[in-house]
Amino acid sequence: MGCDRRSMADDILLPAGVVPNSAGVLNSFVIVDDAAGLMEFVTDVFGASETAEARADTPDGKIIHSEIRMGSNDLMLVDRLEGWPLRPGLLQVWVTDVRVVLDRATARGAEVITDPTPFWGETTLARMLDRWQNIWWLWAPAPGQPGPEYATEDDPNDIFGSIDRTLRAMKDRDADLNGDRNAAR
Repeated sequence: MGCDRRSMADDILLPAGVVPNSAGVLNSFVIVDDAAGLMEFVTDVFGASETAEARADTPDGKIIHSEIRMGSNDLMLVDRLEGWPLRPGLLQVWVTDVRVVLDRATARGAEVITDPTPFWGETTLARMLDRWQNIWWLWAPAPGQPGPEYATEDDPNDIFGSIDRTLRAMKDRDADLNGDRNAAR
């Protein structure tokens, strides 16, 4: 028996204009070491601002809840507490110019994963890894720009290969940090 996804979503998801505090229907939440540092990075790189009234700190100064408004969505950040795992994010952001964002981010310690690349649908794609291990997909409209050529495995700037190599390196690095050689396989 099929279902009409549109009517199901209308019955389940809160309409965007009804979400409290004008938040998005879906918002990202990350757990990192040094949430204050990540907050500074995000506000500096994207020109976003913290929602001060949402901030909550523990008695020892750790951030237990914070929000940065980015467009109509919130990026929520917390410090990792003892016994908690890191939960960095895979984050997609639409910007006006991916090169400007990459330049601002690399000046603050981020690493470029994918240089600005023409993508399908008249867009430009770039990716970066910040020092908190969040991977950012940066998208910008590019009206009239043709889509990419199909890349080969040997092309270091290919769209899939750049993220694949980064994620595999992160898995190996995590395994080394945890002393778990089997996790790297």
